[in-house]
Amino acid sequence: MRRRAPTARRADAWRTRAPRLRAALRVEQPHVLAVQEAMPDQATFVREALGGRHRVLGRGRSASGGDEACLLVVDEERVEVLDWWQQALSDAPDRAGSRGWGNVLPRVLVAAELRDRVTGSPVLAISTHLSLTSPRARLRSVAAIRALVAERAMPAVVMGDLNAGEGSPTVRALLEGELLRDAWASADDRATQRLATRPAYRTPRERGRRIDWILVGGGARVRRVAIDGRPFDGGWPSDHLGVHAAIELVGALG
Repeated sequence: MRRRAPTARRADAWRTRAPRLRAALRVEQPHVLAVQEAMPDQATFVREALGGRHRVLGRGRSASGGDEACLLVVDEERVEVLDWWQQALSDAPDRAGSRGWGNVLPRVLVAAELRDRVTGSPVLAISTHLSLTSPRARLRSVAAIRALVAERAMPAVVMGDLNAGEGSPTVRALLEGELLRDAWASADDRATQRLATRPAYRTPRERGRRIDWILVGGGARVRRVAIDGRPFDGGWPSDHLGVHAAIELVGALG
């Protein structure tokens, strides 16, 4: 999403990006949206831009919970929220604002157990944003994500800015074994070309890293995937591109 912050760049200013983000959200109308770097007012903006039927799950990453957040934004007309929680990516996951593993700033994941109201299928959804600077922190965070997916033993969708590209130790660790799969590589159909996902308000190009990921596990099948390089209202809503996936879930709760 890109947090709202003072900037000299017009393209990066929230007043410039907000109408572009609203236009993008109204076109897409996602059932489940993962957001990174959202300030509290931006979280409210996203919910209102989607029409008010979505529920925002997550809070700021600091001890106060009033700052930058990772979020899951859920369409409650389509998806039932069975449970949700936020945990710090540290040795004290239940202590808000805790840091560890080389993270300079607090890092978190937000997870929710959801149920598709149409099919009855359950899914574990996770939104996260891994360390920009510490490979060790990214690997420890990956271990925490994988442990959570393995423990819940249901179809899973992991979404986030991993700050790591294809072939990196972070991504290799995530994809080890068959617990999680890359949505881009495993999709039945790719609706767009492969693009680097952080063009920083420049025209998107194929050359560069794909650092924003959707991964699936268990009985989650990716029917269609896309990396959205479209401008809205003359520019891009964020310095990163959105990644979309249409996912079929297998298995229903008793």
